[in-house]
Amino acid sequence: MRLWSLEPALLDRAALVACWREALLAQKVLAGNTRGYTRHPQLERFRECADPLDAIGYFLADLQREATARGYRFDITRILRPSAANPHIAVATGQLAYERDWLRAKVSVRDPAWLDRLAGEPRCGTTFVLVEGPIAAWERVTPL
Repeated sequence: MRLWSLEPALLDRAALVACWREALLAQKVLAGNTRGYTRHPQLERFRECADPLDAIGYFLADLQREATARGYRFDITRILRPSAANPHIAVATGQLAYERDWLRAKVSVRDPAWLDRLAGEPRCGTTFVLVEGPIAAWERVTPL
């Protein structure tokens, strides 16, 4: 499961679609509607919010807006709380850089033309607020 902290506009088609699918699964987990993935580390930051379902709802709505801007049809009715307030989840600069590098490694194989969009400083999605710091403790770092 990869719930990207990166701005959705930075995600290539495959990453955007996968993130949507995985965030819908995360929503199901947070709502208590599945027994799988309940201990997935990527869910920690959503669980730490005052209302985890609002937090994942806002995250999903952000993905849906980007998909719509690209002409994709992500069904907003699948979001339990599409009008949730922004949870402003902190994401560290180290985490964001790690995710950008991870995405660059994936994109270099499947869509090299997309690499130019990943140049420069990474930007976080509107669900997140950038703070100085290292890779998150919940991240399972793998060599790129």
